[in-house]
Amino acid sequence: MIHIKNEPEIAIMKKSGQILASVMEETINQVRIGISTAELDQFADKLIREKGAQCSFKMVPNYNWATCICVNDCIVHGVPNQYQLKEDDILGIDMGAFYQGFHSDMARTLRVRAQNSKLKTQNDKIERFLETGRVTLEKAIKQARAGNHVGHISKVIQENIEGAGYSVVKSLVGHGVGRKLHEDPQIPGFLRERITDSPLLKKGMVIAIEVIYNQGSDEIVLKKSDGWTILTKDGSLSGLFENTIAITEKGPIILTKSA
Repeated sequence: MIHIKNEPEIAIMKKSGQILASVMEETINQVRIGISTAELDQFADKLIREKGAQCSFKMVPNYNWATCICVNDCIVHGVPNQYQLKEDDILGIDMGAFYQGFHSDMARTLRVRAQNSKLKTQNDKIERFLETGRVTLEKAIKQARAGNHVGHISKVIQENIEGAGYSVVKSLVGHGVGRKLHEDPQIPGFLRERITDSPLLKKGMVIAIEVIYNQGSDEIVLKKSDGWTILTKDGSLSGLFENTIAITEKGPIILTKSA
């Protein structure tokens, strides 16, 4: 069932998203060579609570961390641990905030660099990979308009990712957001049906659009040692970019955006 939010509820979700966006920004500012993913998680955990919210991910049964942190070939659900970041690691940070009864959800992927690293070049394969994800999310958000279908979002993600030579992870999708962290509808990053057969986007819907993609194959494996971490089967790099979006009469509003 798709839950439609009214204006007061969306206003609360916007505040939740602003809290989350500020925590994400401050957490990214902590990223440096030698810091552990557990330290980043502890920083985000404390900050979310200091800003008057709860950690959405800690409300997921049997998950005990504020964030999911992925490095290199980790796609999603990476469990924070004592791994210390190295230069040129690809770091994905995914987190959620629960504020006054509503969740927000967002993710970013970045490259770990030393302060004195040389400037990126246009031919840099890693920078091209990450830029593709960032731009694809921006383009997908523009499709989140009342009267469009979920398939319009899916089509843009698939065309941009595959057009750049990468693969969409088809077994993982975006989702609705609200009183529950994961609600209907699912937001795939690929077309799995005719656009007009996919759910209609309506005013008041709030969705998390996720661009989940790999440099290599889209095949995945579950890390059995923790039961959460999902990795690329071929060991290739993976990226994740996500924002929570409200669909309004005036178009899409990014809720996970700093005030």
